[in-house]
Amino acid sequence: MSDPVVERIQRDPKYQQLTRTRNRFGWTLTILMLIVYYGYIGLIAFDKELLAKPLGAGVTTLGIPIGLGVIVFTVLITGLYVRRANTEFDAMTREILKDATK
Repeated sequence: MSDPVVERIQRDPKYQQLTRTRNRFGWTLTILMLIVYYGYIGLIAFDKELLAKPLGAGVTTLGIPIGLGVIVFTVLITGLYVRRANTEFDAMTREILKDATK
């Protein structure tokens, strides 16, 4: 038992374009996040001296702002994905559903 509407949607070139675009964008952000996160972990593992350098005369080291940068980067790419999903991807989905239910 297969639903003809589902089959129509799956054959729709707009749907195929949506899934390709969304998957490519998701994987790109995932790879960027992995590079940033594992780059930071790599610095911790292989260059502790760099991260231990103090900033100014205080006790804060270079590792603290870099670690905060990793967190901020995560929030930014999440926001980027949500923004694109809520605008471009949702609009494409509505258009595909409208065409499929005609």
